[in-house]
Amino acid sequence: MLFPKVESYKMHLLLQLLVIVLAFISLEHEAITTHAQPYTSVVAPVFKHTDAAKPLYSVQVLMSPDHTNQLSHENLIIDFDAPFIWHKCIVHFDTYFTHCPSNEICTDPVSCEDYQCTDVRTLYSYKNPTCQPETNSSTLPYWGYCTCPVNVVNPVTGSCSQGDLNNDAFTLSTSDGRIVGVDFFNLYYGAYPNAVCVHSSSLESFPANVSGVMAFSTSNYALPINLLGPLKNTLALCFPSKPSAPGVLFFGTGPYYLLPQSNVDVRSYLSYTPLLKQQDSFGYFISVISIVIKKRSIDIPANTTTKLSTIDPYTTLRTDIYNGVVRRLSKVTKRLRPAKPVAPFGLCFSTSTTGLKVPDIDFNLPDGKKWTVSTSNSIKQITNDVACLAFVDGGATSEHPIVIGTFQFEDNFLEFDVQNSTFGFSSSLLSKKTSCANFNFTNSP
Repeated sequence: MLFPKVESYKMHLLLQLLVIVLAFISLEHEAITTHAQPYTSVVAPVFKHTDAAKPLYSVQVLMSPDHTNQLSHENLIIDFDAPFIWHKCIVHFDTYFTHCPSNEICTDPVSCEDYQCTDVRTLYSYKNPTCQPETNSSTLPYWGYCTCPVNVVNPVTGSCSQGDLNNDAFTLSTSDGRIVGVDFFNLYYGAYPNAVCVHSSSLESFPANVSGVMAFSTSNYALPINLLGPLKNTLALCFPSKPSAPGVLFFGTGPYYLLPQSNVDVRSYLSYTPLLKQQDSFGYFISVISIVIKKRSIDIPANTTTKLSTIDPYTTLRTDIYNGVVRRLSKVTKRLRPAKPVAPFGLCFSTSTTGLKVPDIDFNLPDGKKWTVSTSNSIKQITNDVACLAFVDGGATSEHPIVIGTFQFEDNFLEFDVQNSTFGFSSSLLSKKTSCANFNFTNSP
């Protein structure tokens, strides 16, 4: 008669033990997860380069020559339109056991028979009339397979050349939005995209110490999609206004902090507007409804998309829009002495070493949002005596009626939430008593 009770008691104990074990496993898993992912994003410095034909901006990443544990810093031009990453390196059939030449990055080749080769060539190739047909004529010594030549286009010169598709590796530092490297076990985060190795001749007219192009586009071969893992598909950029101090790039969920407001999440400064897609482009677009200067609107045709460019140095407007902006700005700045235009600019003023102030230029966006371009982003000081409107005439038949360029990005915090097709913008951070050069890269655990 006691036996069923004993068995019932044992079963009760087993169930209790099982509950305790499961709870312990759950807590342990939570602790491991918390320890393994104390970061919310990856972070990298962004540099301004003024030693090329136009100002360009690079992101600094870490790479490992010859698959060793030694990491080298590589600066790659930030490009919103590039379909894939490309940089100076050497493809080698056996990078693990064969010595890589000093001062070179060696990577594993992709065969012309691999699906990635066909995929890149057919869906992600640069569209440029100067590019030559891609063939399978080259092989690596001792490898026996054909390599995968792919076309690349120099963003400075516009010239086309070829490189070999490879299996690449990039490393960025982790961050919680405040510091670089969250703890000893979570200093770095890796990405392993297919990229293209090029010869140094492909880097003609590049800034010094810049060795390639980093694709931050919506392409499947750009860096963002290869960084995902536990990170949210959100790219945040803050371009510096001077070469002397770096800006910052984040990829992840945020928060983001800039000194001296160490407890203010920069996202609190942002307004948001939809990101738009455009056929045959991997870039980013938004809708600008009108341009307003001192309460007077310069109308823009309906359904006009505005491109965001990291390669064009200044905002480019189709001639009819440009003329409207210049007429309005000239009218509200009659007190300023005009100066002879300095190419590529069409409206310039006589000034002094202290500069000048002009009315804000507002890009009016859907849902009543506006992106304000203040003097620091609308007027470029050319000499001590001349300053010019940093908007240029793109011609009567320009492909894109409006292209917002990098001068207008400087000291503005920009967030690209690709997952939710949303673009966040701060307008000038200078009004918030901070700048893009104020992320604390020297602070580490």
